[in-house]
Amino acid sequence: MNLPDPPPSFRPPVKEERPWIWRFEDAEGASVQVPAEFAGQEFLSQADAESWVGETWAELAEAGVDQVTLLEHDRVVYGPMSLHP
Repeated sequence: MNLPDPPPSFRPPVKEERPWIWRFEDAEGASVQVPAEFAGQEFLSQADAESWVGETWAELAEAGVDQVTLLEHDRVVYGPMSLHP
């Protein structure tokens, strides 16, 4: 049985619609490679990005991330923000 394609309103957001990302850094500000489950996360809003980092900061710190910087596309919104207490 073939089902029709979902209507366009159900398409996944494109890159331009998910502009919020975190840059993961060491204490000196150099980029840090993170496990695949954290890499490539893109968010629809600043609030979504902040909620996600609030839920995952401990795991990111365990993976070697010392600080994060929030970007909207290529623009730095804020950071670096330490992941250490």
